[in-house]
This record gives sequence, C-alpha cells and structure tokens, in this order.
Amino acid sequence: MNRLILTVSCHSTRGVVASIAEYLANNGCNIVDSSQFDDLENGKFFMRVTFISEEGQTIKELSENFIKIRQKFTMRANFYDEQKKTKVILMVSRFGHCLNDLLYRWKINALPIDIVAVVSNHLDYQEVVLSNGISFYYLQGTAENKDQTELKKIIRKTQAELIVLARYMQVLSCKICHELKGRIINIHHSFLPSFKGANPYRQAYKRGVKLIGATAHYVTKDLDEGPIIEQDVARITHAQNANDYTSIGRDIEAQVLARAVLAHIQHRTFINGTSVVVFPASSGSYSAT
Repeated sequence: MNRLILTVSCHSTRGVVASIAEYLANNGCNIVDSSQFDDLENGKFFMRVTFISEEGQTIKELSENFIKIRQKFTMRANFYDEQKKTKVILMVSRFGHCLNDLLYRWKINALPIDIVAVVSNHLDYQEVVLSNGISFYYLQGTAENKDQTELKKIIRKTQAELIVLARYMQVLSCKICHELKGRIINIHHSFLPSFKGANPYRQAYKRGVKLIGATAHYVTKDLDEGPIIEQDVARITHAQNANDYTSIGRDIEAQVLARAVLAHIQHRTFINGTSVVVFPASSGSYSAT
C-alpha cells in the first residue's frame, strides 16, 4: 500500500483538522504522520498529513471527493504519492561542490528525485553529468539569453517540476521567477551579508568573523531575498585561513541545499508570505534505500 500525502493551506478556522481526519477515515485511510501550524499573526493555517489508503483509493478519487471540504474552507489542498519522484533540473556554473553532493545523494537514493537535466553556462561538468546518464545543456550567459528562452524550452521538454540553482551564477529573468514561483531553489552565503561581490570568504577572513554559513531560499525577482527554506552556520576562529573559510563554507552550502531540496520534494514546505513554513521530517525521511 502506497503512502500518500495531503497538504493543506487555508484561513485559520474551527473544524479544519476534524473535517480532514473524518474525511480520510470515512474513505478508508489511516493517518500515519501529521503536522500543522496555525499562524496567529496573519490567520493562516497549514497542515501536512501522511496516510495510507487501505481501500486502495487513487489520488484522483480522493482529490475529487475532497471538493466539498475544499470549498467549505476556501482551501488549497493537494494530494501526492510519496513514492513519485519530483522531476528536477540542476543548474551550475563553475563551483561544483553542490552539484557533486546532490548527484551523490541522488545515486544512493538519499535524495529521491528524477534529475532530468543539468544546465550550465560553462562546460566544466559536462563529462561528469553525462557519465551519470543525465542530459547536459550548455547555455551561454550572453545578453541575448537574458530572457531565458532556451531554458524555458528545456523546462517544457523535460517537464521539470523543480529548478535547483546549485551555485549557478547567472541572474534569472523576472518573468521566469514569476512563472516558476515556489519552484526554484537557490543557495548562497547569506550569513556573510556584509561581504558583497567577489571573494566573500576572503573578505570575511580579513574582518575576522566568527560565524560563516549558508541559506537556501526560493527564488523571487528580488535577488537573494526570497523566502528562506533552510540555514546553517559553522563557528570559526583566528586559526583558520581564507582557504579554510572557503572549504568550510562550501560544505555548509552543500548540506543546506540538500536539506532544502529534500524538504521541498517531501512537500514539507509552505510559502507563507515572505517566509516558509517547514514541517519536520518524519521517521526514515533521510534514509537511503
């Protein structure tokens, strides 16, 4: 029996949880995991339920029969098959640590995704990508390509559901950011906000900072200001040099991006205005199979 997932967002009101639980029970479903959050400041409610359809009802049947509850609470609700892998495009420039980390996790099924393509404005990782049986697309970062016409073609061709910027150093157009809202994840060294531009870790070293880290966020038209999904930091001391800063920073970037992608594909993320509600992973979520 497949485990299914129901995600819900609506205005906070009485009876939502009871209605969902009653509906699932009446349709032969057994809830095995549930998380919810009531945002009292803006009156929004978010819920994620993992359940087993013991009578074998399909997602289509469950979704169609859920329409009365959806309408009653003016609710956004989606049903997912936990086993269905999200189609993902990875985008990279010249720093390959995040790409290589994601590829390794994908290989051992610790990150159960379907990598449908890797896109880059450089050829550095073409051989690595092709050796893994993944399509590689080289898109030059020229002024003529700023509207990302070719990228849009690749997205349509591969039917990609998620775009991951694994240290991709080109700015996406406002149009594509709008069209793919909530479907593009970026990683950057946002725990170094005082150090803009090139060589942020060397700048941090010269200032003697004591914490460095990284942030994964959804992409918006405002550069590096999208809703935050995941963050982490590492403590450093005067004993580390600039190269140490870079190495430590890259490790954090890879880990943070992987956790953000995992949360997204497990449908644990809910965009809530300028922030993201991220429900905790359930037992077994990080296991390679």
